[in-house]
Amino acid sequence: MTVTASASETRPPVQRWLLVWALALAAVLVVFLQQDRLPWAVNYPAEAVVPVADWVSALMRWIKSNLSWLTRSITAVLGVPLDFALNLLAKSFKIGHGADAYVLPRLSWVGVCAVAFIAGHAVGGRKLGILVGGCFLYIALFGQWTSAMLTLALISIAVPFCIVTGLFAGIWAWRKPWAERLIVSPALDLMQTIPTFAYLIPMLLLFGNSPVSAMIATAIFATPPMVRATMLGLSRVPSEIDDFSEMAGCTARQKLWRVLLPSARPTLMVGVNQVIMLALNMVIIASMIGAGGLGYDVLLALRALKVGEAMEAGLAIVALAIALDRLSQAIAHNQAKGQVHQAMSPVFWRRYPNLTLAVAILAVTTLLSLYVPAFAAVPKAITITTAPLWKAAVNWVTINFFDVIEAFRVALILNVLNPLRAFCEGFPWLGAVFLLGLAGYQLGGLRLAALVAALTAFCAIAGLWEKTMATVYLCGISAFIACLIGIPIGLAAARSDRFEKIVTPIIDTLQVLPSFCFIIPVVMLFRVGDVTAMIATIAFAVVPAIRYTNHGIRQVPPALIEAAKVSGCTPRQTFFRVQLPLALPEIMLGVNQTILMALAMIIICAMVGTRDLGQEVFIALSKADSGRGIVAGLAIAFIGIVADRLFNAWTAKARARLG
Repeated sequence: MTVTASASETRPPVQRWLLVWALALAAVLVVFLQQDRLPWAVNYPAEAVVPVADWVSALMRWIKSNLSWLTRSITAVLGVPLDFALNLLAKSFKIGHGADAYVLPRLSWVGVCAVAFIAGHAVGGRKLGILVGGCFLYIALFGQWTSAMLTLALISIAVPFCIVTGLFAGIWAWRKPWAERLIVSPALDLMQTIPTFAYLIPMLLLFGNSPVSAMIATAIFATPPMVRATMLGLSRVPSEIDDFSEMAGCTARQKLWRVLLPSARPTLMVGVNQVIMLALNMVIIASMIGAGGLGYDVLLALRALKVGEAMEAGLAIVALAIALDRLSQAIAHNQAKGQVHQAMSPVFWRRYPNLTLAVAILAVTTLLSLYVPAFAAVPKAITITTAPLWKAAVNWVTINFFDVIEAFRVALILNVLNPLRAFCEGFPWLGAVFLLGLAGYQLGGLRLAALVAALTAFCAIAGLWEKTMATVYLCGISAFIACLIGIPIGLAAARSDRFEKIVTPIIDTLQVLPSFCFIIPVVMLFRVGDVTAMIATIAFAVVPAIRYTNHGIRQVPPALIEAAKVSGCTPRQTFFRVQLPLALPEIMLGVNQTILMALAMIIICAMVGTRDLGQEVFIALSKADSGRGIVAGLAIAFIGIVADRLFNAWTAKARARLG
C-alpha cells in the first residue's frame, strides 16, 4: 500500500512556518541587494507621497474659519470653572475695576497643607496623612507653591470632566457591544497611542495659547482609562447581583445606577486613579501651550540649562504626583474592602466630620491671610533652595567623571546606536510591510495581516518612512534593554518575598513620576542626543517588564507546582519547565506595555534632540502646523497599534496553547 501526500501536508506546522519565514527574509534581502534596480521598493518614491498633511491642515483651517463661534463658546464655558479654580488655588478673586476693585485672597497655603493631612488621615490613617501633608509642605517650603497650585487647579477641573465623560462612554460601550467593537475600542486605542505632543497642536490652533487649551488636551488624553475601567467593572459584576435586581423589580435605569455601578465601584476607583495620574502627566506637557505651572518652570529651566531650578521643579512634580496617587489608591482600596462608613446623623458636621473640619480650617486660615502675610504666601525666610547644591553636584560629577561618561556615550553611539539606526533607516519599506503583514497572518489571520500592513504602509505613503524607522530604532533598543533589565528583576522578585519588598516601592515611585522628570537628571550628565533619550526611556519603561514578570510567575496555580515537586522536579526544573512557560503570556504582556511606554517617552525626548517622528511633532507644535503634527502623531500611534495587536495576538495564541 502506498501513501501519497504532499510535503506541505506531512510537514509539521512549525517547520512549515520556519520555511515560509526563511523564504520571506530571503526575498527581502534580494530586494535590498537589488535596490539599484528596484529603488521604489526600498525608498518610497517622493512623487508618490500622498499629501495627507496638507489635507489635514486644510481641514483644520476650515474648522477654524467656519466653526470659530463653537470654539469661542467652548472656551467661554470651560473658562468659568477653570478661572474659578485658578483664582481659588493660585491667584486671587478680583471684584470690581480700577481703584475700587476689591481682592479676595486665594486659599491659604497653611490651610491647604492641613487639609491634605486631614484627607490622607481620613482615607489611610496617620502614615498616609503625614505623607500627603508632607508632600504639600515640601512644595511650599521649596518655593514651588504657586506653580504647583496652578497645576493642581487644572487637574481639579479636568479630572471630573474625564470621569463623567469616561463613565457615560463606558456605559454606552458596555450596553452596545457593536459600539464597543466598532467605535469605542478603536478610538481608545488611537487616543492612548497618539503622543501627548500631538494633542497640543489642534488645541493650540482651535483654542489658542491658554489654560483652556491645556485643559481640553488633558481631558481628552486622560479619559480612556475611565472608559476601560467602566466597561471592565460592569462586565465583572456577578450575574447573581444582576438577577437579584431584576427579581426586586428594578427598572433598567435603577439597576444600572443603584446596583451595577455601586457593585463595580472598586474597579471604577482604579480608573479614577489612572485618570488623575495621566491628567498630571499631560498638564505638565501642556505647559507648552499656556498651562503654566510646574511643567512650564521645568521647560524654562531646561531651555536655559539651569540644572538646579529644573531639578527643584521636577521634585515638586514628583511630590504632587505621589500625594495624588497615594490618596486615590487609598480611596480605591477602601472602596474595594467596603470600608466607606459615615455616621447617619441628621446633623451635617456629625455626618461629615472630616469635611467640616477641612472647610473650617480653610475658612479660618484664608481669613487670617487678610491680616497675617505669612498665611497668604510662604514667607521667604522659611523657604529652602537646593538649586546651588544640584548645580554643584552636577559640576563635580562632570569634572571627575567626564572622561568615563563621554567614553561610554561615544562608544554607545559608534558601536550600537549608529549601526542600528543605519540598518533601520535603510530597511526596504515594502519588505517591512510584507514581513509585518506575514506576522499578522500567522498570529491572527487575514484580518490582522491587512490591518498591520495598512498601518505600516501609511507611514511610507505619508512621506515619513525615514522618521518612522528612526523612531522604531530608538524605541526598539530602549524597550529591548528595559526588558533585559526588567525581566530578570521581575524573576528575582517572584522567587524572593524579601527582594520583592525592596523592589515594589522603587517601581511604584517610578510609575508615578511624570515623564519630564526622567529627562532632567540624564540631560545633566549626558547632554542632549540619542543616548540621553535612550537612558530616560529605559528608566520610564522598565516598570511593566518588572511588574508583569513578577505577577506572571506568582499567579501560576500552586497545584501545578506541587504536581511538579511530586514528579521529582528540582526547584530549578520546576521554575524553568513549569512556572516560566506558564507565565510567558503574562511576561509578553509586560513586554508589550514596555514597548508602548517606550514609544510614549521617545516622543517626549524630542525635546532633547532626537531626530524622529517626535521631532516632527515638536517642530509642528512650534510652527502651529496642524497637518504635519497630526500626521506624524498618527504615524506614532500606528507604530504602537501594530506592536500592540501583534503582541496581543501572540499572547492569545500562547494562552490557548497552554490551556
